[in-house]
Amino acid sequence: MSLEAFLDDFERRNWQRVSDGTVRIAVIGLGWWTVDQAIPAIDASGLCETTVTVSSTSEKAKRVAAGVETATHGLSYDEFHAGEAADAYDAVYICSPNALHLPYARTAAELGKAVLCEKPIEASSERGQQMVDACDEAGVPLIVGYRMHTEPAIRRARKLIRDGVIGDPVHAIGTNSQAMLELISDPNQWRLDPELAGPGATVTDIGIYPLNTCRFLLDSDPVAAQAFMQSSHDAFDQVPDEHSSFMVEFDDGTYLAATASQNAQATTSLRIVGTNGEILVEPAFHMETEIRVTRDDVSVTLDTPQVNQMTELFDYAADRILTDAPIGPDGEHGVLDMRLIEAVYEAGESGRVVTLD
Repeated sequence: MSLEAFLDDFERRNWQRVSDGTVRIAVIGLGWWTVDQAIPAIDASGLCETTVTVSSTSEKAKRVAAGVETATHGLSYDEFHAGEAADAYDAVYICSPNALHLPYARTAAELGKAVLCEKPIEASSERGQQMVDACDEAGVPLIVGYRMHTEPAIRRARKLIRDGVIGDPVHAIGTNSQAMLELISDPNQWRLDPELAGPGATVTDIGIYPLNTCRFLLDSDPVAAQAFMQSSHDAFDQVPDEHSSFMVEFDDGTYLAATASQNAQATTSLRIVGTNGEILVEPAFHMETEIRVTRDDVSVTLDTPQVNQMTELFDYAADRILTDAPIGPDGEHGVLDMRLIEAVYEAGESGRVVTLD
């Protein structure tokens, strides 16, 4: 079958069940990502609105809320935990340091609110599992914010792989790097603090993108990992992975070889190689995504519309909340990622292959 025969049948939002309804969201953690990316993305959503802002002080929260047309309350963290304004929102979006996800998710669950949490799920798999248990016990949905799962180009690549356009997948090669200290100059930022970020700075924060996107594209789960890491810049003296490379074995017999750096030229890509072709995603993870498909001797760069990836994520989360439909990146999915990340760090420290039990 020719390559062109595979390229016509694609529905951008085949996950969508509803086109109306509103999920009111309390955004927790008002750092630059929430203010510059998440809140505008919610504003552009057809299914969500920001009604509550939550930060370290009610003054800051109210200041941010004043700039959001739909927001009615600004709360401190303590006020949130006390249940103030609980009738003003239906779900929370947690964008705090990783090690603080659990207490906010637990409070939200106790209040009967759905939880959308940034990746990774928590700073450890144990704490991530506690989040899952808290949400399960309260009967509320838990969604981990893997925005690549709803990115149209990535979803199209997944369908092409499932349709056999590249034959049987064999291996994947991924990279994700950025100059962290140019984005946030503070060397004391939480991403460089293991007590807040988890076991490291690079695999946990950006290496998770090729890792999880590969899981999604191949519909497979990890079974083993090996890794190399090093840190030489003074700002990274508390973490092992200013730069990292790692290999993951999946349960279908495929492999991912990936590199990630928090102190390098910004670049992203993911290549899935099969027995009859390949799919190259480049750029991949920095809010722009394009794919090129090769089958035998024919290559095509697909015209896939660029979207606001965060708006796609919020609409997906709202759709799941409104319809009670199955969640792809649920809490258990996030916990398995965290178990793999822990295995990668253990492999980097020990110099051996680490299996996931």
